[in-house]
Amino acid sequence: MTYAIIGAGAIGSALARQFSRSGIAVGLAAARGAAAVTPLAEQIGPSIRPMEVAEALQADVVALAVPFDSVQGLVEQVTDWNRRIIIDATNAIDPTDFSPADLGGRASSDVVAGWATNARVVKAFGNTWAKVLAREPEDGRGGRRVVFVSGNDPEANGEVADLARRMGFEPIDLGRNDAGGLLQSFGGPLTGHSFIAQPLAGNSPPEMDLADPA
Repeated sequence: MTYAIIGAGAIGSALARQFSRSGIAVGLAAARGAAAVTPLAEQIGPSIRPMEVAEALQADVVALAVPFDSVQGLVEQVTDWNRRIIIDATNAIDPTDFSPADLGGRASSDVVAGWATNARVVKAFGNTWAKVLAREPEDGRGGRRVVFVSGNDPEANGEVADLARRMGFEPIDLGRNDAGGLLQSFGGPLTGHSFIAQPLAGNSPPEMDLADPA
């Protein structure tokens, strides 16, 4: 399984740090070219390989961490995604007033899926602040930071959840994009919040505490 992140801003670099912390190899690309992201990759660690966007688009799992208005032109560079997975970590924002973009009631990841032919689009890693995403997923007391996952293909959701688990997160599958996925889309009730799953005694499932949103 090959992974790539496109976008080296706050969210992209935070996600890259989680790959590096877990020892999972990932490509890092940005519109400015591989040379522009090389210093960041060297700073983060040896698991991060700078690459051009065209190469990153061929990975088995491609995480998008770019402005939403750049997504269509990016994913349409691939004629057929052949059921490869796109992790949508973007936020559909109206930049004039920092409000949710008007998508006609559709989940942003469903809009992305309409642009990316035959891709399986999974929304993840984008609902919280970048500085929170960059933190250690484990809180030192047995708790793990929650990552929400949503998408229309249960198998793809499971693969992204497994990736989050390998990184030390506690994944929670919210279901389809047009249902639970709207909860974590920009402007939804999960936007900007950070949850910690705390273990319980015995075989009980973990409970969730709302951590500070900062």
